[in-house]
Amino acid sequence: MKNGAIAVEIHTEHIKLDSLLKYAGAAETGGDAKLAVQEGRVRVNGESCTQRGKKIYPGDRVEIGGVLITVEKRQ
Repeated sequence: MKNGAIAVEIHTEHIKLDSLLKYAGAAETGGDAKLAVQEGRVRVNGESCTQRGKKIYPGDRVEIGGVLITVEKRQ
């Protein structure tokens, strides 16, 4: 995935970090997402995160490989 920004809309209260990475296209598979998180290549709101099941809420910002993913609540 190239550098840039992605806005992802969710219709639930939260989404798990590994699911978000796959949904946003930042990881091709759930396994790729799990590995990226375990290796510490993901930052949530500016801090390194190694919890793949971490709950991500609207307003949170996730960074991986030069890509910034912002989470928004679907209206």
